[in-house]
Amino acid sequence: MKRMPIIAAILFASAAFAAEQPVEYRLGPGDKLRIEVYKDPQLSQSVQVRPDGKITLPLVGDVDATGKTPIELRDTLATSLKEYMNNPTVTVIVVEAVSSQVTVMGEVSKPGAMQIHGPTNVIQAIAMAGGFKEFANTKDVRVLRPNASGGVQTIRFNYKDVINGDAKPVLLRSGDTVIVP
Repeated sequence: MKRMPIIAAILFASAAFAAEQPVEYRLGPGDKLRIEVYKDPQLSQSVQVRPDGKITLPLVGDVDATGKTPIELRDTLATSLKEYMNNPTVTVIVVEAVSSQVTVMGEVSKPGAMQIHGPTNVIQAIAMAGGFKEFANTKDVRVLRPNASGGVQTIRFNYKDVINGDAKPVLLRSGDTVIVP
């Protein structure tokens, strides 16, 4: 019965943190996009970010999309289209965000992969995984984050420090793995 106040504290702390930390969505493999080029229906396309992180559009060809915000992709496409038209107006709409996934494993009630929608921190992910098990080491939670060079960055997280207000929760990115020993 002790679990309910802990989960309430988790949700309260994580909601307050999410409200103060806006994070822009970054595109990833599998995301479905609608690219609109003003007054050019032939260039306007519905596309999906391929597993290699690219999309393909007429005239422009292959363009890296993974890791960019929709605004950054819009600017990249507009710059590429300037070679073919005057002042192209491009809009990038995320129709379906399917790439945002994290894994929570270890001493949680429901370990596994989960979709995240919008900014999500470690506390929220642990809550979505059903909370800590009885013998979880809440002072040594780790986030494994893949980096651009192909390696993995380890971010240490102390749940008790966050709940006590001594630290802020770590915002997760797609591809992160949360390990609760």
